[in-house]
Amino acid sequence: MALLTTNYLTPTGREEAWRFTPLRRLSGLHDGSVSITDRKSLSSTGTLQKGVTFQRVSRELLSPQSVSEDVIVQRVHAEANDIALLEIAPNTKVSEIIHLQRLLTGPLGAELSRVRISIAENSQATVLVENSGEVVLGEDIEIYVGKGAELTFISLQEWDSASVYAARHHAMVDKDASFTSITVTIGGSLVRVLPTVDFLAPNSSAELLGVYFATEGQHFEHRIHVDHGVPNAKSRVNFKGALAGDGAHTVWIGDVLIRSAAEGTDTYELNRNLLLSDGARADSVPNLEIETGEIVGAGHASTTGRFDDEQLFYLMSRGIKMDDARRLVVRGFFAEIISKIPNETVQERLMNRIDDELTKAGA
Repeated sequence: MALLTTNYLTPTGREEAWRFTPLRRLSGLHDGSVSITDRKSLSSTGTLQKGVTFQRVSRELLSPQSVSEDVIVQRVHAEANDIALLEIAPNTKVSEIIHLQRLLTGPLGAELSRVRISIAENSQATVLVENSGEVVLGEDIEIYVGKGAELTFISLQEWDSASVYAARHHAMVDKDASFTSITVTIGGSLVRVLPTVDFLAPNSSAELLGVYFATEGQHFEHRIHVDHGVPNAKSRVNFKGALAGDGAHTVWIGDVLIRSAAEGTDTYELNRNLLLSDGARADSVPNLEIETGEIVGAGHASTTGRFDDEQLFYLMSRGIKMDDARRLVVRGFFAEIISKIPNETVQERLMNRIDDELTKAGA
């Protein structure tokens, strides 16, 4: 194992980007004090369709396609030894989900993981990344969606209770392309994910969806940034969270920037949080920065509240017990987004995990 030694601007917690994050719980990913193991935990599972390749390449062969002010992403770019590269050839329609999965073997220690997913022009695919086990992991996933391509990217954080995961999931969307991401976070001690989008050319679109469920002592943070720098692009953001248990804390930051050149922009972002017990805290901060008035529309909304008593009363009046009624309400709350995952087995596994967390939290 080796210590991170490169000098970076270590956050203090007073910076806007870090003011909600309990730095002491990042296990040293942010300040270089963590020991790094050269583990390559991400791999593809199953047989890849013709036109799809997954390989590891030296970091010298692929320079970063984007920059980041996040210190953990900077460390990944500078110090990850290689890159997990998934490529989809032009004019390829991938009929089956492409599965990437963590295989946590080898010595203990933190890992820095750099991933690039590239889908070429006029192709279609769905990529599912399944994260589980116990880790300390800093990761950067760069996603390029080529002209006229369609990509759905699904990231599942089903970590064990002691895990620390800090990552950026950054998409670059080209002309006439569409990108959909679904981020699910239901495990870990501290999870900090940055889903970000840059539009590269007009007539592109992005939909960022997510669900998270935090229980006692867990800190889940999702910081979204959508950069509208070109005309006639469309974005939609919809994240839903539930919290139960003392010290459960979620943070959702939604930043949308509409630059002066981005005429014809159409954007909307929504965050809803459901508090299931006392002692839980949800921070929700939607932001819009608009530099041109020549847009189709721009808006945001954020709500945080408790169970709808009318829904519970309706279900209980039909003979459903209180605990079962609460579980049905929570399932219904998340179903809008989880149902968009094109795999019923995964959908049911996630719902069962949520049920288990509800039971453990006594909510």
